[in-house]
Amino acid sequence: MGTKEYSYIEWLSAEEMHSQYRNWFSELVFIKDEELFLNNLIKSFTLQILDSENYEKSKELVSSLLDMEKRIVPLFKKIQLHGNQLQIMIDDIDQLDLEKAYRDEHRSLLHDFKQYTMEYRILKKKLFKLVSGFIKDQKQRTLLK
Repeated sequence: MGTKEYSYIEWLSAEEMHSQYRNWFSELVFIKDEELFLNNLIKSFTLQILDSENYEKSKELVSSLLDMEKRIVPLFKKIQLHGNQLQIMIDDIDQLDLEKAYRDEHRSLLHDFKQYTMEYRILKKKLFKLVSGFIKDQKQRTLLK
């Protein structure tokens, strides 16, 4: 006799899903602004990046940031569309198949959102570490002069 695996799936109300949607949307808007800031920060340290022994690592991080910027657009669009379709859950019409599909899509978007934000935070941490190293080097050079 085999063992069964059970997984816990939280049942969210339409209001809770809408609240999550608003939080996702808000956080993605903030991340898009933050990506612009990171790009400007990188541009301001271009010379240090090019002269650095960390050039390959820097190049990889900049490439990863560009990749994250490209990936946020489709995620953003999926989340917007999902928010627009919330009506399915609140229209007082029993459409069990559509409601199940909406919940499944919500669960999938939650996974995609968490994955994206986790990867973004790791990248941001690496970029700040890189730039702070350049700032420290710059301060040391200034002190030695």
